[in-house]
Amino acid sequence: MPTFREMLAQAKAGIREIDPAQAEEEIAAGGAVVLDVREPDEYDQGALPGAIHIPRGTLEPSVEGRIPDKSSHLFVYCAAGARSALAAQTLQHLGYTDVTSLRGGFNRWKDEHRSWSVPETLTPEQRNRYQRQLLLPEVGEEGQLKLLGSKVLLLGAGGLGSPAGMYLAAAGVGTIGVIDMDVVDASNLQRQILHNTDRVGERKVDSAKKTLTLVNPDVNVVTYDVRLGADNILDIIDGYDVIVDGTDNFPTRYLVNDASLVKRIPVVHGSIFRFEGQATVFNPYEGPCYRCMIPEPPPAELAPSCAEAGVLGVLPGIVGSIQALEVIKVLLGIGDTLQGRLLAYDSLEESFRTFKVHRDPNCPSCGPGAPEIVIAEYDELCMPHALVPAGSAP
Repeated sequence: MPTFREMLAQAKAGIREIDPAQAEEEIAAGGAVVLDVREPDEYDQGALPGAIHIPRGTLEPSVEGRIPDKSSHLFVYCAAGARSALAAQTLQHLGYTDVTSLRGGFNRWKDEHRSWSVPETLTPEQRNRYQRQLLLPEVGEEGQLKLLGSKVLLLGAGGLGSPAGMYLAAAGVGTIGVIDMDVVDASNLQRQILHNTDRVGERKVDSAKKTLTLVNPDVNVVTYDVRLGADNILDIIDGYDVIVDGTDNFPTRYLVNDASLVKRIPVVHGSIFRFEGQATVFNPYEGPCYRCMIPEPPPAELAPSCAEAGVLGVLPGIVGSIQALEVIKVLLGIGDTLQGRLLAYDSLEESFRTFKVHRDPNCPSCGPGAPEIVIAEYDELCMPHALVPAGSAP
């Protein structure tokens, strides 16, 4: 069996090595992917800017998920250049065609006073809390840090906002805003799992903050105990990465649509009615907006509210969970979101249907010829409702 020195010599003979000065020039020129294969404790003490961290021991099962393009111009480094040489050889065996090992590793790079930084990393407690997500190549530590740095606004702390908020908090979304001007009522508890019997009579935003903070102390919960209107919506949504629409009326949905277009903030929409639910993603000017899907509100008699028609308590748990999943996909840029698709769920049939939703070239909000958006109230145009029947979807 060959010794380590023999294995290292063999690896170096079959790979390209490069000095820090030349590596710095090539990295600065752009297009290079920098891979750090040191152990986590080494990486935490300092790394090359923008480096992807995959410890040598987990390289084989992880690298293809983190660096899918095998033609990438790839620089690999470790502490002194030995592990990176072996890693470069492994990468070549995995099909990567342009791999270079940094001669002398991070130690030489630092000794020559080249640029490096202490990377943002998870604490040991966070690694333990999020370990199941960290195992996913599509998330990993980089994705988890992105979630912790993200801001999501919940429109409503009710049936949809409850499960969406709880799963987003559990997933580690760093800032969650909650807007709701109502109080907890006993009739809410059948479906609004953010609240409980002891909090009947409390402001919903206060109850929501208590629950979400207990779910995950990492999360900063910002509350807005106000009515969402034309006078405050642009200020409230400003700075958020995604909006979760859990509202139950047309005026607010049209208002949110217009404001999200102005601020170019994606909206993850959900709605419920009796035993049915819907979800979609409105990504401003990339996919359809709410007005593309529903240009005009239906008559009030065709869209009764949940208070009038009822709703099965578990239904918002399903739809709100789908909304939370879509938010995470939007934040991390993974998978295929529901942009351009309306997902319709029938709990009695236990069936899902998907309807295509296209951008309307004549849309009065996002169409090419649309006038400048004016943020205004729409109460006079439509009455509260819960859900457009699935059969009417485009």
